[in-house]
Amino acid sequence: MCGIIGYSGPLEAKNILLEGLAQLEYRGYDSAGIACFDTRSAVQVVKRTGKVAALKEACASMLRHSHCGIGHTRWATHGGVSDTNAHPHRAGRVTLIHNGIIENYHSLTKRFSLESRLVSQTDSEVAAWLLDAFYTGDPYSAVRQLAECVRGSYGFCIMFDDRPGEIYGIRSVSPLVAAYTRSGALVASDLTALIPYTRKYFVVPENHIVKLTGYKISLYDLDGNAVLPEIMEVNWNMDAAMKNGFPHFMLKEIHEQPEALKNTILPRMTKGLPDFTDDQIPDEIFTECAQIHVVACGTAMHAGMVARALMEPVLRIPVMVSIASEFRYEEPLIDEKTLVIIISQSGETIDTLAALRLAKSCGSKTLAIVNVKGSTIARESDYVLYTHAGPEIAVASTKAYSVQLAALYMTSCRMALVRGKFTREQAAAFLAGLLDAIPAMETMIRQKDTERELVTHLIQQNDTFFMGRGLDYAFSLEGALKLKEISYIHAEAYAAGELKHGTIALIAPEVPVIAIATQEHVFSKMISNVREVKARGAFVILLTKEHARVDEGLADIHIKIPDLDDRFTVFPIAVILQLIAYYASIGKNLDVDQPRNLAKSVTVE
Repeated sequence: MCGIIGYSGPLEAKNILLEGLAQLEYRGYDSAGIACFDTRSAVQVVKRTGKVAALKEACASMLRHSHCGIGHTRWATHGGVSDTNAHPHRAGRVTLIHNGIIENYHSLTKRFSLESRLVSQTDSEVAAWLLDAFYTGDPYSAVRQLAECVRGSYGFCIMFDDRPGEIYGIRSVSPLVAAYTRSGALVASDLTALIPYTRKYFVVPENHIVKLTGYKISLYDLDGNAVLPEIMEVNWNMDAAMKNGFPHFMLKEIHEQPEALKNTILPRMTKGLPDFTDDQIPDEIFTECAQIHVVACGTAMHAGMVARALMEPVLRIPVMVSIASEFRYEEPLIDEKTLVIIISQSGETIDTLAALRLAKSCGSKTLAIVNVKGSTIARESDYVLYTHAGPEIAVASTKAYSVQLAALYMTSCRMALVRGKFTREQAAAFLAGLLDAIPAMETMIRQKDTERELVTHLIQQNDTFFMGRGLDYAFSLEGALKLKEISYIHAEAYAAGELKHGTIALIAPEVPVIAIATQEHVFSKMISNVREVKARGAFVILLTKEHARVDEGLADIHIKIPDLDDRFTVFPIAVILQLIAYYASIGKNLDVDQPRNLAKSVTVE
């Protein structure tokens, strides 16, 4: 979850590290620090609590010129937020930054008698002292010994005092990408830090040691054998990772959703039908499975909930959705006849990766839906369906959710076609309906001032409730998550039919209730539920299709979306719910893109 960067080359290292950390700040923003070899080959360290701006101010007067260094922006796991716990950590002859969690740090502390040396409360400092203990002049041997004794997830970047100009890195689960450019050699936890310098990069393989100097990058396995990295190329430019005139990344990414949907859907259409030939996904994985198990976390899991409500009635096979962090511990009923669909924006989510590995060990076929080319989940899954959202910088996911839905909808359509549940005409009509959702999203984006106005009441309340039936209930789960993660308003989503079974006790005068009613077959029942909460004084925000008939006075605010087939209303509804959360956060003067306690890519359990 932390952001890490290393640089060695002819340019001013301090500037590159600080610029890189600014790009990586969405991965963690509790504290930040950099360490550099100065012109006398001595290591200087500057670190501060707070955001990268505070570090920049400190570095302006404290750091001498340098051409080699490492930087870190922290999301606190072990130890509180303090200058001492901030990275980099110095231990004897070693300077280290770390992304991940070392699970056996306590036993290692005792085994190597490190208690008296530790000045922080972090597991990362333990790793630094271990390296110092192992180091006898051979960096590879020391790093190899460290890898052999630590358990957990890690991406390390390391400098040794007697090796000026050199940086060493190794990873397990936590991501590292590297590139050699005309400006020097770089390594980072995320591509966004590399894009200003190159579009070509490679993913550092797990349990391989990467070495950076100002003149080249070398890669070795743990046996010391040189390895030729697989060079990849980014398919987006730096503009995609910039705000480009928008006040926040989140608003920019909401606006980017229609284009992201086109980029995900259109290349996979042939003669109006879904076609995964270029993705090398065979129809056999769809025809030979007896059940589907979707595994994901957070927003991606909510996309899976929509997929379940969509797939099961059409395919007539069991479709289950599991939270990835629980999947390993619930002894899932999966086997070689199960298609396990793994969803992760980053492709590095640690719980989701563990679930993938369990599914493969049970003989299940695995299909990953990810946004990052070459990510760990993409490489380890049997098949991959890449979404084409480009970089998503805001912590609250928006366009990643939409393209995950699009990929799941296309998967559902292809499965229905090859399993004989859809005729070719029905499949073509389904995809046509999916494409119709794109202009519907554009319509709701243009009407964003409606959402800006309605949050005036919302932000004065401590609680907000969402409700819906069928697919609408699946949509409401994501709406509640968005609101609470960036506005800090307590929000919950309920199946509307369950209100009378206890949760209606929470409804009091002026409590906001966001009711989604776009499913025609349960519309009248949903409206009855709206009447129930309205009768108890709720402030009702009702979302329906354009031509839905609703009694005057039923809702305090009535938002209408373009008329679409019920199956596709999630797309314009998603825009509305995202904008509600966005403007609620703005209305409370909060940090929209970097909400408290959260980070973008969850690489620790």
